Amino acid sequence: MLKTTAAAAALAAAPACLRNPPRPVSGGFADSGSRVGHDIRDGAADSAIEQRIRTRLVIVGGGIAGLSAAWRLKKLGFDEFVVLELEDRAGGNSRWGEREGRRYPWGAHYVPLPDRRIPLVAELFEQLGVLNQGRWNPAHLAKEPLHRLFKDGRWIEGLEPGPEASKTDRDQFDRFWDRIDFYRQGGEFTIPIRRPDQTAALDRGSMKSWLVSEGFFSPWLHWYVDYGCRDDYGASYDQTSAWAGIHYFAARPENDPGVLTWPEGNGWIVQRLLEQVADFVRPSSPVRRIARQGGKVEVSAGGTIHEADAVVFAAPLFLAPYVMPEIAAELPSLARFTYSPWIVANLVLDATDRARQAQPAWENILYDSPGLGYVDGAAGHGREGGDQGEFVWTYYRALADSPPLQARRDLLSRTWEECSALPLADLEAAHPNLRDRLVRMDVMRYGHAMIRPIPGLISSEERRAVEDFEGPVQFAASDVSGISIFEEAQYRGVRAAERCLRRLGYADLKYG
Repeated sequence: MLKTTAAAAALAAAPACLRNPPRPVSGGFADSGSRVGHDIRDGAADSAIEQRIRTRLVIVGGGIAGLSAAWRLKKLGFDEFVVLELEDRAGGNSRWGEREGRRYPWGAHYVPLPDRRIPLVAELFEQLGVLNQGRWNPAHLAKEPLHRLFKDGRWIEGLEPGPEASKTDRDQFDRFWDRIDFYRQGGEFTIPIRRPDQTAALDRGSMKSWLVSEGFFSPWLHWYVDYGCRDDYGASYDQTSAWAGIHYFAARPENDPGVLTWPEGNGWIVQRLLEQVADFVRPSSPVRRIARQGGKVEVSAGGTIHEADAVVFAAPLFLAPYVMPEIAAELPSLARFTYSPWIVANLVLDATDRARQAQPAWENILYDSPGLGYVDGAAGHGREGGDQGEFVWTYYRALADSPPLQARRDLLSRTWEECSALPLADLEAAHPNLRDRLVRMDVMRYGHAMIRPIPGLISSEERRAVEDFEGPVQFAASDVSGISIFEEAQYRGVRAAERCLRRLGYADLKYG
């Protein structure tokens, strides 16, 4: 009897996860482990050539840049083109998934409300019904509250210090925003980006060193700026150019009015673009070789050679030396172009117990966390069917704590069990009962998720050479901007398409 009592006492003192083991969780990887990309890198042989097709213009890559190029060509009445996409579905970093009627993002999940002076974005969103006569359609706006922060053991609304925070923190934030407004008024921090002139010196140092040199010492402010750099660039603030770090804040309106978002994130934009250009898209068509041949460009993909007059290369720049070594040799070194590895995890949760520590927000962020928090798409769009059934949290994490090459190797060597443990270990600080509610978790691994604007890249001659490259191949990914956001990808795709059209004899085009 004594032993039984002691055992019962020990069991009662044990952690809840041992007293009531969590339900088994299923899941897996949502990606192919970069197999096809590594085949291209390693020079694996393509399929035997079965046909040659005359295609005046080839777009390589079906992400936002490639689809934007196709959208522009179609709108201009040009239809002699094809989009070759490596994956089995277009979208790139704006892919999405579905489960039992619920949609969720696998990458980019929002667009900050664009300045209406960005004509390309306004043109597209007016066409899609997102912008109507100068007003944003509320159906596409994230619902309040937008953000909450888990700090010091509790959730608080917003990401910046409120009245309850120390005066020092609040004063530091106020002075930081004064400095950002100074740069905003200078007009050099724009979207799409312009080559810096008066502010070029900022590109030589890191965002962290700029904060220190300006006398900013608040830990909260340093965390906030570092979070912004990891969120948009996949790099910590000591790895990010001060120019790019300031651009993150100064390129947007002073009073940020909100964000455009959808349950499937920017996959909604991809779907709308595909409704217009799907007939031109060839999925599962990895391009293995691009080479000049006489006055043409030969593009080899999946047993087909496309004989083209021009090519929009909307794939990441790091692929250029592998896919088109002769053409890439005409450029300066691409060594400055550095890419951030990421993981994105979609956690399917049981809604039978929806007890929360605070009102759920669209973005839920943990202070001093290695991750970037999670998006609760249902909170951002209103819950269909109330609190019944399953719901999805999308967790983001930039692997910025080790050199990118090492981080990529570690990422691909991890099992699903090891990868899925990362979000759980991170989020359980704010949600202790998370494992009890978890039904499934799938993980997407991105070895080269986005370009890193490291010090020196934005103002470099290398970036300028890619941007101004003259020839039958035009580079279109947001890599060319040095900043990976929707507006830059759209602009680069349209610009490259129009430059190619001019090569084909069309004139008076706007963005090239």
